[in-house]
Amino acid sequence: MAAFDYVALDGRGKQTKGVLEGDSQRQVRQHLRDKGLVPLSVEMAAKAAGHASVKKFSFGFGQAISARDLALLTRQMATLVQAGLPIGEVLTAVAQQTEKPRIQSMMMAVRSKVLEGYTLADSLAEYPRAFPGLYRATVSAGEHSGHLDLVLNRLADYTESSKETKQKIQGAMVYPAFLVVFSIAIVSLLMIKVVPNVVEVFSGTGQALPGITQALIATSGFFVNWWWLVLLLLAGVVMGLNALLQQPAIELSWHKKILVLPMFGKLSRNINTSRFASTLSILTSSGVPLVEAMRIAGEVMANRWLQTRVREATQKVSEGASLKNALQHAGYFPPMMLHMIASGESSGELDTMLSRVATSQEQDLQSFIGIVVSILPPILLVVMAGLVLMIVLAILLPIIQMNNLIT
Repeated sequence: MAAFDYVALDGRGKQTKGVLEGDSQRQVRQHLRDKGLVPLSVEMAAKAAGHASVKKFSFGFGQAISARDLALLTRQMATLVQAGLPIGEVLTAVAQQTEKPRIQSMMMAVRSKVLEGYTLADSLAEYPRAFPGLYRATVSAGEHSGHLDLVLNRLADYTESSKETKQKIQGAMVYPAFLVVFSIAIVSLLMIKVVPNVVEVFSGTGQALPGITQALIATSGFFVNWWWLVLLLLAGVVMGLNALLQQPAIELSWHKKILVLPMFGKLSRNINTSRFASTLSILTSSGVPLVEAMRIAGEVMANRWLQTRVREATQKVSEGASLKNALQHAGYFPPMMLHMIASGESSGELDTMLSRVATSQEQDLQSFIGIVVSILPPILLVVMAGLVLMIVLAILLPIIQMNNLIT
């Protein structure tokens, strides 16, 4: 039986939506009529959700469902599987629990695939934007090992941890972003409103103005008369850079340069190596072979240059090299991480050590983010103060010169 999304009218003429299972659209329509509803549309859930995913992807938004919803779904499935319910009943219960029609439709479609004989991992593959490769590979490993409940719990922990880290980064950047916007607004106000009024005062004096004042007047005049051109140029630059970064060679070169930038390079390395360590830990501890786990963990990294280096390291491991030597040759991975991995390989407890590595990398990332966030506001304040000081000096210097001439 397949899952179908329906839209129907009840006896009062109110529109209702939901998901029903049936062998065909005709059967679902008849079932709706038997319930006293007038069917308006009946569509296969997999098709509808697939269209939503494509639309989501085409506009560049993230996953088809949020990290919070994914963590909640995973935790619910883990609890029900641990209670001994068949996977079909688990998916039905999870679909009924959610209040979001799109997620309900998706889970019912996954259930239909499972009832057709597909594994849970293969059924989830119908929605790659909602359930990424890491998620599906881990679920597959849990199914094959017979420990699906433990694996799902671990996946829920990982998803929740990733969500919390992202929220911390976003929350920490609110104040610096506010300072940037406030600084731009203040400087723009001074250049467009204050400076032109001051220019009128000096224009009738006939005296030679200081260079900084002349530069300020010229800049102010440009912004007043050509502000729309500035906006167009900024938009053009953004669109042009975006188009350039769509080219693989240019994107790869740019991502390589990011890794050596002051402060931001270290932040990028910490974020990517932390993500790699966490993903590799959860995959290997779930029974995924090391080479396959490295391949998936490499794809999770956001930096394309690091992805290529990890792919090379994966190839070396598949040829018999140790994980520590392969990652050391790849570069960019911190020495502490490499030493801990070497210790795990020599002791035969690589899974345990990878878990510790993931925890250590996460702590280092949080610490570095805290340092960066504490440094950014003072830097932005100094830059803002410097711009305002230049504008004030440009206005005061002619006044001081006039006073000197009078005395």
